[in-house]
Amino acid sequence: MVDDVDVVIIGAGLSGIGAACHLERNNPNKRYVILESREAMGGTWDLFRYPGVRSDSDMHTLGYAFKPWGAQKAIADGEDILAYIRETATEYGVDSKIRYNQKVTAAQWHSESARWHLTITCGDSGAITLRCRFVYSCTGYYSYDAGYMPDFEGVSDFGGRLLHPQVWPSDLDYSGQRVVVIGSGATAIALVPAMAKTAGHVTMLQRSPTYIISLPAVDSGAERLRKWLPAMAAYWLTRWKNVSKQALIFYASRRYPEFAKRLLRKWVRLQLGDQFDLDKHFSPRYNPWDQRLCLVPNGDLFRALRKQTASIVTDTISHFTATGIQLTSGEHLNADIVISATGLDLLPFGGIDFSVDGQAVKIPDTLAYKGMLLSGLPNLAVAIGYTNASWTLKCDLTSDYVCRLLNHMDRHQYSYCVAQHRDVDIATAPLLDFTSGYITRAVDRFPRQGLRSPWRLRQNYLFDLLSLRFASLTDSAIQFHRVPDVDRSPR
Repeated sequence: MVDDVDVVIIGAGLSGIGAACHLERNNPNKRYVILESREAMGGTWDLFRYPGVRSDSDMHTLGYAFKPWGAQKAIADGEDILAYIRETATEYGVDSKIRYNQKVTAAQWHSESARWHLTITCGDSGAITLRCRFVYSCTGYYSYDAGYMPDFEGVSDFGGRLLHPQVWPSDLDYSGQRVVVIGSGATAIALVPAMAKTAGHVTMLQRSPTYIISLPAVDSGAERLRKWLPAMAAYWLTRWKNVSKQALIFYASRRYPEFAKRLLRKWVRLQLGDQFDLDKHFSPRYNPWDQRLCLVPNGDLFRALRKQTASIVTDTISHFTATGIQLTSGEHLNADIVISATGLDLLPFGGIDFSVDGQAVKIPDTLAYKGMLLSGLPNLAVAIGYTNASWTLKCDLTSDYVCRLLNHMDRHQYSYCVAQHRDVDIATAPLLDFTSGYITRAVDRFPRQGLRSPWRLRQNYLFDLLSLRFASLTDSAIQFHRVPDVDRSPR
């Protein structure tokens, strides 16, 4: 058995590196490690290599609260985000705490020793066990092994190449090729204009439209503030400006959906003119923010459509043929390459099997306390970001809370804490409240949320800021325990 540490952070992506930096800043006495199942840091931004990969929100809010985003593009390319993560890890010295190719497969809590026993597979080297006091899961919410691929009829007849953007082949040459991208989400909307620059033609085949908004890639207000103010002051002002703007758009869309629809439609019309069928291709069946709005930096998708290097087809697939895709309308799309940008395969907390004192814990049976602690699982926190704003905004607050919680337990000599709900008949709802297909397919694998505080997941940064950073750490839903003869001294 490997010697124990104070904290294990699972995942060395954007959230995991941020969590480690928070520990360095606020809990320098803690001994911790970061376990990463892959052989490189960066998570999503190292895994996704498809053309056009970029942030789906501005980097002044997707970036860390403590580390200003210094690049000019606010809607940033994937390689720039990866460089930002690596730079932050080096700056805070957390890169030396990462153990690569170590995948946590099981986590067993032992109350008598107030320790987690983590079973870790180390590539081809077998399994080891690591003991720790606290686990912070920053694994994200999807499987890194493969994306979701529908069971298309007739795929074996297709003579071209079919692939998913999550596993992008480095040898793919699409110059002059006829490409069909299946999907209408953020990945498809990034792929189409990027590939249209060199492909023969790119068709975005969507079953149903999504809401799209065009924003400048460079935030001119942020650039002006950077000229006038110190970097951190300019960053914070820009951050709050964008947080406020995101919140205003979200709540206005939810409160006045018909007005939001008309406004979004008007913006698309300004980009494309009257020659495009907006009713067919840009009028979703759902209300704005029932699913995420997709950002188009500098209108690149609309520009490709105007230049006719790309096109949109709204239809459903009947079956694949030797030369492309047969649609239910009778139209046939010729294709050399088909890219199935059909979403992610969700996997909560890396698929870890949890148990407490020998009893298996089913994640769907747990409730999320303030969206970060799971009922019945001691000394464990999870990083779950916002669905209506930048992911990192919530993860930063969760990491702040974890640091405060660890210091609170040290001060009061507590061995562990656990969130427990007392009401057996508490009304619950899915943790992820979007209607996107990739979420509805897997929402039953995730914890649930309650319909009242502190079990309700508030998609509200200001509320969470007050609740997680400034509110008391003690309430009736959190139980603190001392275990005699267990070393609780800080490292």
